Order: sequence, then structure tokens, then C-alpha cells
Amino acid sequence: MTEHKSRTIFKGAFILTVAGLISKILSAGYRVPLQNITGDLGFYIYQQVYPILGIAVILSLYGFPAAISKLVSEISEEHKTLSFPSFFIPVFLWMAGICGLIFIIGYSQASTIAAVMGDMKLVPSLRSAFFVFLLVPFVSLFRGVFQGGNQMGPTASSQIIEQLIRVSIIIATAVWVMRSERLYAIGIGASTAALAGALGAILVLVLYARKHQMWSYQRWESSISYIKTILFYGLFICFNYMMLLSLQLVDAFTLVRGLIDFGVDLDSARVSKGIFDRGQPLIQLGTVLASSIALALIPSVTKPRLKKNPELVKGYMFTATKFSLVVAAGATVGLIVLFPEINRLFFQSEDGTQVLRLLSIVILFTSLAITTSSILQGLGYVTHTAVYVLAAILFKTLCNLWLIPYLGLEGAAAASLIAVVFVWLANVITLRKHFPIKKWLELPWSSIVIASIGMVLLLMFLRVLGGLVVELDHRAVLLFYTLSLTGLGAILYFVLLFITGAFTKAELKQIPFHDKWGEFLPKGRIR
Repeated sequence: MTEHKSRTIFKGAFILTVAGLISKILSAGYRVPLQNITGDLGFYIYQQVYPILGIAVILSLYGFPAAISKLVSEISEEHKTLSFPSFFIPVFLWMAGICGLIFIIGYSQASTIAAVMGDMKLVPSLRSAFFVFLLVPFVSLFRGVFQGGNQMGPTASSQIIEQLIRVSIIIATAVWVMRSERLYAIGIGASTAALAGALGAILVLVLYARKHQMWSYQRWESSISYIKTILFYGLFICFNYMMLLSLQLVDAFTLVRGLIDFGVDLDSARVSKGIFDRGQPLIQLGTVLASSIALALIPSVTKPRLKKNPELVKGYMFTATKFSLVVAAGATVGLIVLFPEINRLFFQSEDGTQVLRLLSIVILFTSLAITTSSILQGLGYVTHTAVYVLAAILFKTLCNLWLIPYLGLEGAAAASLIAVVFVWLANVITLRKHFPIKKWLELPWSSIVIASIGMVLLLMFLRVLGGLVVELDHRAVLLFYTLSLTGLGAILYFVLLFITGAFTKAELKQIPFHDKWGEFLPKGRIR
């Protein structure tokens, strides 16, 4: 690989990382005003439909485009141009067949799905959600072809536009359903928003495509299997991105019924599910923050690079894991301490604070699981990571069925934690050849413990002081108060990490403004 091509690939990976970060922040952020507008019951309705829409988005953003990108690369190695009759049409038809089958099954079985969820009022929302799969082949084909040519700008732009359109329509729908008192229409509105977002993405991609000659009409034969790459490689790539979404899907099917078995009436069970789902945007945001820096380093971890320069690649693995661990640990501990204020600020009540504190621990292990899964995929262990997520879904389902009837919402939180811990441990064991178990002992555990204790003590002191000095009845005051505590806690946490030697100067060069951060390092750890 030439140096220029290598720089192009890393630049493209960085563009997609930034676009993904913006998109995920939007995806996490809009659910706070959505819950504020529609209440916990409206949020429950939306969250019952959301996993289905999320699967369609992940297929169109990660799974199928990655598979098509791989096909484009293989065809390019055969020195062939992309042919409309020999490539575009068969690839599109295979994807259309897969997505069409999902639509037909989902639409026709919407009543059965709603019955399993324990809420027949969800049938129209579920039927509308499966229409989104019909647009997946169009979006995926364009994105995959562009990515196969190392052009990441079209995918990044279409992703952000898609998210902006979707978020705008969902919030507008939430306002409308509350005025019209048709709360269950929020599910249909969410599906409409996803359809509109996908159409917006297609328009952006078409505009990009008009500037490029993307195909010829010359027919040719190839030994490459389209269906094998699309079906297996495309779907397996998705699983790493669908871990949190899959857990939400399991909760959508099992949580309400489990709460009824726990002794809660149906209406209260729906509201309780909405309260439990308050944790999802916070987990998503915490995971994004913890894994974004780590994932930016992952493109450097590939099997060919490992063979060529094993020490350098293993250094990237260690640094990526360290960044993910320290940020996830700080976010988890800080969220647990400040959850009463955060719950009241974002969701206007402290309902469910204790169970959501337990659920917050998922941030730590999900971040580590995503980071290690990404490393494994870079090294070619795509099938392994997919199998582990599938096993985690099974564990989550069984634990939900077993724990929720006895423990209620705490059982659902514990089941999620068990599932993500399993994925992380499975990844650690699989990665042990390239990242030995003893390397985990070299991570800055003592620095993390000291920094966490220091942050907790500061936050507890400031909470007591704030309770004596400030009245937190107004939301604006609560916002300033919570942001101040969050900022001061984060600053102390990272300062303590630096002065206890959690990072080396070489590692800090991987993050922005590394020359400033290096001033905090103790001299004995600079190298």
C-alpha cells in the first residue's frame, strides 16, 4: 500500500468517525426532549419501535455498505470497472430480496410481535417501522460504492443529513401527538421520520453520484460471490454496532410482560418501561464518548500491519483500550454519583434513579466490549464478534425471563450488565494471543481508582454544599449546577490521572492538544 493511499484511508476513517460521533450524539440527545414532551408512556411507545428502526439504520450505514465496499475492492483488484448489468443490478437485487423478506415477515407478523410485547396498540407503529427496510438497498448501494473508492465524504454527509431530518420530524411529531392526544401515533411518526431521513440521504448520495462516472454498461463475469459477501460479511459487521440496540430489542419483547409477572399492572408496566428506557440515551452518549478516541486508533490495527510491525500495532491496541477504560470508568462513576440531578434535569423527576444507577455500569463494559470487538474485526475475527453478540442476546433474553419476575426493573438492568460483561470477557479471551491477559494488569488501575475516589469525594462535597446554598427548583439553575459539578468532577478526574502517571507522553500524542496535557505528566513517566 502506498503512503498516499494509506493517508487517504486513514483520512476517510477519521471523517466517518467524526460523522458517526455527531450522528450518535444527535441520536442520544433528541430522546431527552422527546421524553419531556410525551412523558414516560410516550417514551415507552417510541422505544418499542426504535430497535426495529435502528436495525434498518445500522444495515444501511455499516453492514451492507461494508460488504459492498469489500466487493468493490475485490473487483478493482481484478482490474474491472463497475458494471451496471454485472454489478449494480445483481447486488441491488440481492439486498432488495433480503430487505424485502424482512419487510414482508415484519409487516405480516406485526400483530404477533405486538402480542409478544404485550401491547396490541403497537400494531400500526410496528407495521410502519418495517417500511424503512425498503429504502435500505438504495442507501447502502451508494454508500458502499463510494466507500469502496475511499470516498467517505458522501457517507458522512448523508449520515448527518439523515439524522437531522429524522430528529426534526420526530420532535415535531411528538408535539403534534400531545396536542391531538393520539399518543400511540408517536410510533408511526418515528417511522415516518426514518423514511424521510433515508430519502434525504438518498438525495445527498445521488447529488454526489452525478459528479462521478460510477459505472459502465460492459458485461463481465466474476468468480466473486455477491450473496455470500452481502449476507454473511455484511450482517456480521452489523453485530458489533447492534449490541446495545439488541439489548433494547430484548427489553421491548420481555420487559412489560416480566413486570406484569412481577405484580405490576399493565399501565404501570408501560410507564415503568419508559422510565427504564431513560437510561438508554445516557448509556449511548457515555459509550460514544468513551469509545470515540479508541475507535479513531482502530484503523491502525489490521492483520497485515500486525505481521509487518507487531510492536507498533500492539501499542495501538493497548492505547485504544486504555483510553476507552479511563473515559468509560470516569463517565460511569460520575453518572452514578450525579444521577439524581441528571435524572431531574433531563427527565424532570428522580423516578428510577436507583435502577438507572445500576444500569449505568453498562457504559464501562460496553465501551470495552466495543473497543475490543473493533480490534478483533480489524484482525479478521469478524465471525467471532458476531457470535459473541448473538450469545449475549441469548443470555440477556434468558436473564430477563428469569430475573424480571423476581426483581422487576433491577432484574432487567442486571441482565443487560451480564450480557455486556460476557461479550467483553469473550473478546478478551479471543484477543489473548495478540493482547495477553497480563497486559490488562498493566492498565492504570491504581490511577483510575485514585482519580475516581477523588472525583466522588469532590462531587459529594459539592452536592452537600450546593444543597445548603442553592435552590434547585428552577431547571435553568439545575442545568448550571449539574454542568458545573460535571465539569469540575471531570477536570479533577483527569488531573489526578495525569499526576498519578496514567498516561505516557507518547500516548498523549494520540489526542488533540497533547503538548498542553503533557505538562501534567510526572517526570518519571515521560518517555
